[in-house]
Amino acid sequence: MATSQKPEAMKKYVSLLLILFLAACDGGDTSLIRTGIHPSSTHPQYWEYHGKAVLLLGGSDEDNLFQMSGLETQLDRLASVGGNYVRNTMSSRDSGNVWAFHLDPVSGSYDLRSWNESYWKRFRSLLELSSEREIIVQVEVWATFDFYRENWDKNPFNPVNNINYSLERTKLPSKVSTHPIMCDNPFFWSIPSQHNNMPLLEYQQRFVDKLLSISLEYDHVLYCIDNETSVTSDWGEFWSDYIRKKASEEKKTVHVTEMWDPWDLDHISHRESFDHPELYSFVEISQNNHQRGESQWLNGLHQIEKLKNAGMLRPVNNVKTYGNDQGRHGGGTHNGIESFVRSSLFGSAAVRFHRPPSGLGLGDTALAVIRGIREATDQIDFFNARPYNELLGQRAENEAYCRAVPAKDYLVYFPDAGEVSLDVEQPGSRLKAKRLEILTGEWTEANVELLDGVIMLNCPGKHYIYVIQKP
Repeated sequence: MATSQKPEAMKKYVSLLLILFLAACDGGDTSLIRTGIHPSSTHPQYWEYHGKAVLLLGGSDEDNLFQMSGLETQLDRLASVGGNYVRNTMSSRDSGNVWAFHLDPVSGSYDLRSWNESYWKRFRSLLELSSEREIIVQVEVWATFDFYRENWDKNPFNPVNNINYSLERTKLPSKVSTHPIMCDNPFFWSIPSQHNNMPLLEYQQRFVDKLLSISLEYDHVLYCIDNETSVTSDWGEFWSDYIRKKASEEKKTVHVTEMWDPWDLDHISHRESFDHPELYSFVEISQNNHQRGESQWLNGLHQIEKLKNAGMLRPVNNVKTYGNDQGRHGGGTHNGIESFVRSSLFGSAAVRFHRPPSGLGLGDTALAVIRGIREATDQIDFFNARPYNELLGQRAENEAYCRAVPAKDYLVYFPDAGEVSLDVEQPGSRLKAKRLEILTGEWTEANVELLDGVIMLNCPGKHYIYVIQKP
């Protein structure tokens, strides 16, 4: 444990002992005490952790964070700006990564019955360090891209790379030259309702069991079955059911989702997670971040409203926010920042910058944005607020966005220079207002003139937030 984290770890330990003591005084019933990550009982659109609703904000320079050198520094940087959310794919495809299984140095083959303890030690270290800092980890169990093209060539599950089964017995290919969207690797069809490939499924189960033997010791882990999958929904259903039942056998409750590939969230594949809360207790809408400008905001709102109208409202996570001038996805750095802020304000329960170059990772710009959003949202009654663009007048498309508790708190974000009116519905009231320049972290008092319940807000440049409140 890092020395700087010991006081916080001790506080959490004492708090847990106090909870258990109070429960004992009330007859010893701890069944209703939920300290781990779970949908909020009062605001089901958001997560709750250690008894408080939380907005999850994050970023990281790698997706398979447990494999990263300098992991502790990365987590410290995130925590220093109020970040509390990371993604971790169980991937081994990058240079310097290790695989989950033991490699015989003589034969050059893997034994799927023997573990590479270095891999699992790294995973445990991530969970331990993040727990100390109260950073929620979203684990992706099957790293889709590890099973295609050049990554499949070196993957231990490839029959040519292990001593446990053959090409003929499993009917797995030695080469898969296509993109995952083509679904050409039958690795993802092994389950009983599909190919019923028992020789392969045995080792897939062993891998998931090993992962859970570590992760179920912690209370801050969310689970996602795949990364941008295009395979049958049976696969995700099978593993979601399996993970949740394994957890219940340990008297634990876990939360699982699936991530689909289509960029259009109205594509029917997304309904497999949206429409099945009994399988997926949260939904993942990262692909919405391929949208640009106001379309990203409107589509995100639409998905949340769809869940609400169907009586299935639950947390909506955005684990990958695209956009970096050095990358090819997401419309560049400016749009990446916009997408992160809009997602935070339209109602995402969790928002994270994707790794470079597809996203801003945890560079200085990402840190400034995370800090700014944390500071701004902490100053308002965030969880009782809602998107309220209808309070903005003289507004052009994508000019400004509002989240508010009318007659109490208003937060207005400007992606770029502009001017809008804000209806505060309080003729004659006194208001206090201040303005944050997100990229510099500078707060300034803002002079606003109230006329017939309306004030004018002027933004001088890129990425500003106004916070307006009734004293």
